[in-house]
Order: sequence, then structure tokens, then C-alpha cells
Amino acid sequence: MGERLDGTVALVTGASSGIGEATARALAGHGAAVALVARRKDRLDTLAAGIEAGGGRALVIPADVTEPDQARSVVDQTVADLGRVDTVVNNAGVMLLGPAADAPLEEWERMVALNVSSLVHVTHAALPHLLDAAERPPRRVADLVNISSVAGRVARSGSGVYNLTKFGVTAFSESLRQEFASRHLRVSAVEPGAVRTELTSHLREEIRLQATKRFSAVEVLEADDIADVVSFVVTRPRRVAVNEVLVRPTEQEL
Repeated sequence: MGERLDGTVALVTGASSGIGEATARALAGHGAAVALVARRKDRLDTLAAGIEAGGGRALVIPADVTEPDQARSVVDQTVADLGRVDTVVNNAGVMLLGPAADAPLEEWERMVALNVSSLVHVTHAALPHLLDAAERPPRRVADLVNISSVAGRVARSGSGVYNLTKFGVTAFSESLRQEFASRHLRVSAVEPGAVRTELTSHLREEIRLQATKRFSAVEVLEADDIADVVSFVVTRPRRVAVNEVLVRPTEQEL
């Protein structure tokens, strides 16, 4: 059993669907007040209502965290309304696969903006608050969890820029882990394999069909499976840091 998160505050980006939504629910279930961040306010409102109906506390913050000012405002509002930030889950991301030849540059730029720049913006704004929380009760430890991917370990043809962003997330996480280990800010990279989320819905039609075919014989993960992993990571005792977790469907080979 992990420790409870009562009296702490978690901020989750990309909380309007998939892994982010499931993670927000899970952390609220462990007792954390949760700041819900995404662009789709209607979905955040629905999620918040569900959390509050279950006795939790949720703060809805519609924002585009690819914009530095909005990312900083998200963190500032979380601290102003909920009092602190103990846990940040950088989950917002997009996967736009396909051959590099003739690929739309907009797709590459969008992946870099959402998978890397937004993570950097939120992390930069949150670091002082996480370090402060790591010195204070109730837990005297803080967590920065970055959602990477198996694509942050294994490069594949047709996945070049996505690989670029996720390898970067994993490397960034490890560097920060080393820097802040002695200050009890735990930095973790969670690397899912194939998960049933909206991620593939952003693919061009012909690429989406290829991706669907590739995993047609695989029982893919559910968003709740990854939320369970994130919950495990952040509910460890202060002495335990889970630095990196690779989670594939049992039948996924690469």
C-alpha cells in the first residue's frame, strides 16, 4: 500500500482525456487536491464534478501550456487557489507519425511545442514550488512525473520527430533527477507502450490505419493502467524514488 496524499496538491496537464484524466482521478482518490489543466474546459468541468462528487477537490484551469505565460499562470493559479504544489504530472502530448519525406512541418512543430516546450514551461514555473513542498509537511517530498513513451527508448522508422521529443523528455528527466535528488524532489519518467487513448485520433487517416493494424492482435493498455503506475510512483515513502518505468502491453514486442 502506498502513502496517502492528503494535504498535498497535484497539477496534471492534458487532463481532459486519456492518461491525464485517469491520473487526475487516481491522485484525487489518494487524497490530493488536483489542478486540472487542458484546453477543453467542458471536459475539465465534467472531470472536476466527478472528483468533487467523490469527496475530492479539483481546480479547473483551461490553458494552452505551449504558451510560456499561460504555463506560468497555471502554476500561479494553482498555488493561489490550492496553496501549494507537491506533484506535477507533465502529460500533455501529441503523437503525429508518418514518413519524414513530405511530412507537414506543422506536425513536427506541433509535437515539439506540446511534447517538449509545454513540459519545459510547466516544469520551469513549478520547480520553486516543488522544492518548497519537499521541505514541508505533510510528506516532505515532492514529485515531478514526466510522461514519456516507449518511443523515448526505441526509435522506429516513421516516428523520427516523436522519437526526438520523447528521448528528450527521458533525458531531461534523468538530468533533473540527479540535480534534485538530495533535495527530495523525485523526478520520474513513465514510458507507456500502446495505450487506448485519443492519441491515435490525431494521425492522418492513412497513418492511423497503419497504426491500428500494427496493434490489431495486441491487447493494448488502458489509461487507468498508466494512472495506476503514476499513483504508485508518487505514493512511495520519502526514502523511495522510482526513477523510470517502462510499461508495455504484455503482447507488445517493440
